[in-house]
Amino acid sequence: MFSFETTLRVRYAETDQMGFVYYGNYPQYYEVARAEAMRKMGMSYREMEEQGVVMPIADMHIKYIRPAHYDDLLTIKTYVPEIPGSRMHFDYEIFNEGGKLINKGYTVLAFIKKETGRPCVAPDWFLNKLKEA
Repeated sequence: MFSFETTLRVRYAETDQMGFVYYGNYPQYYEVARAEAMRKMGMSYREMEEQGVVMPIADMHIKYIRPAHYDDLLTIKTYVPEIPGSRMHFDYEIFNEGGKLINKGYTVLAFIKKETGRPCVAPDWFLNKLKEA
């Protein structure tokens, strides 16, 4: 299993009238963590697309536990629990500055050939970088 940790500070524009992070922002936090995790693995979405493969979200689940607030420094832990086939699973845990779990969830991304729009298996070069990480 691959794991990665990144931090993100909550901006004022991400909060709602109650002073909490708006629930719709958590998928963006997942995306930031996922993109940084992929960089840590030695690749990027841009590189994937240049190789002719795109990765749209096929499934997502979010569990809200506690609110985050403006200026909180969040730690997002990202896990890849298994070697992907035609889909890649990412798990997320978000912690506040006090170390309390405030949110958890997962996304499943599909590997799609850019030119045909059809599903494909994860490219070998991608799997090799993931295994190295």
